[in-house]
Amino acid sequence: MRKMLRWLVALAILMGAVGAGAGGASAEPAAPAQPDIKERVLAIPGMRFVEEQPYEGYRFLVFTYAQPVDHRHPSKGTFQQRFTLLHKATDRPTVFYTSGYNVTTAPRRSEPTQLVDGNQVSMEYRFFTPSRPQPADWSKLDIRQAASDQHRLYRALKPIYGKKWLATGGSKGGMTATYYRRFYPHDMDGTVAYVAPNDVANDEDSSYDRFFADVGTAECRTKLNAVQREALVRRDEIVKRYQKWADDEKQTFTVVGSADKAYENVVLDLVWAFWQYHLLKDCADVPAPTASTDELYGFIDEISGFSAYTDQGLETYTPYYYQAGTELGSPTFKTPHLDGLLRYPGIYAPRNYVPRDIPMRFTPGVMRDVDTWVRHDARRMLFVYGQNDPWGAERFRVGKGAKDSHVYTVAGGNHGSSIAQLTGAEKAEATAEVQRWAGVSPTSKPLARHDAKLDRREVEREPVLRP
Repeated sequence: MRKMLRWLVALAILMGAVGAGAGGASAEPAAPAQPDIKERVLAIPGMRFVEEQPYEGYRFLVFTYAQPVDHRHPSKGTFQQRFTLLHKATDRPTVFYTSGYNVTTAPRRSEPTQLVDGNQVSMEYRFFTPSRPQPADWSKLDIRQAASDQHRLYRALKPIYGKKWLATGGSKGGMTATYYRRFYPHDMDGTVAYVAPNDVANDEDSSYDRFFADVGTAECRTKLNAVQREALVRRDEIVKRYQKWADDEKQTFTVVGSADKAYENVVLDLVWAFWQYHLLKDCADVPAPTASTDELYGFIDEISGFSAYTDQGLETYTPYYYQAGTELGSPTFKTPHLDGLLRYPGIYAPRNYVPRDIPMRFTPGVMRDVDTWVRHDARRMLFVYGQNDPWGAERFRVGKGAKDSHVYTVAGGNHGSSIAQLTGAEKAEATAEVQRWAGVSPTSKPLARHDAKLDRREVEREPVLRP
């Protein structure tokens, strides 16, 4: 009996082993676990990890990537270029965002990223600290080198993020996205450029004069011109206050030359900056020329910003002013209502905002090349402008040779104009176009749920010569 029991137990064990073996043979083999996204990015040669910030539903990581100082001669040194990664999933589309300036090291989501519910790579523009070669050879700061930075980072990340890619950016970032597409037209599946200036002929700026003669209402234009003129009538009194503020705040004026010269730039910014960042309804807040000096001083600071032309205010944006004076161009406009009040002819130009030990020479034809390409060869590009934004006076346009490309204008919009501010059929059409380019099912609304923190639209206050 005892032998029989032992035999039955052995048989049960044997049958169980056979059953387990048969089940294992018929089951699908477990897929190998993918490495952590941070580790996958760090496996790319030249990558360095900086930090990670937790955010629900995403991984938000900051990296640097070793880039050639000169893409034409990669052996001549490298620098570390900072970028951030807002990771959702590798099976989602990816948006390549550029501001054209420093990268924000806090989680943010551009409008196209929200529309397609995708990942976002945000790259710092070369020569904006800390993404600056040392020593800095400023001749290597041009739009072709910057486009090559984007191309190289895209090529490094594409094996991980294999779905569709879109490029986007606003203002100088929109310019950057456009230049990238011009030099590397096959990298991106679509480009969405917001409020991107297009200064084709730097010496011909009459479009700005036409803009200021017609923007808003005659009443608002008259109020703004009057308060701008009064700001110069009272310049001596206000400059004394300005200098005291600078002394108290340890701000200096070595680059522009003096507080008086800086003040003239601040005042010249006034009307432009109003339309760039405000709306027609805000004309009600423009003070009368008879306002107190305190009120006038406060209005000038609110609209133009007294810090803009101090050494400390200019330093961050030296790479932009360098590019404006060498390739991008900069706006000029007539101010007949200020005749007899301006003391420094020619001061309102990029050369006066860059330290003199940095050589600058303008290269004509660079912007015309880009403009010609957009008009005749653009593919899957979308431009958004604001009706009342001065930067839109010289804008990109698409011609007969362009395919599947569009230009939209937000009625009454300023420098913060977006697809969401379009109305009716245009909004639905633009939304669906972006989604189609990204390879997701087109709808009339964003695919990602709104997140007040991630989707915050921050339009920084900047002077006229900085888009």
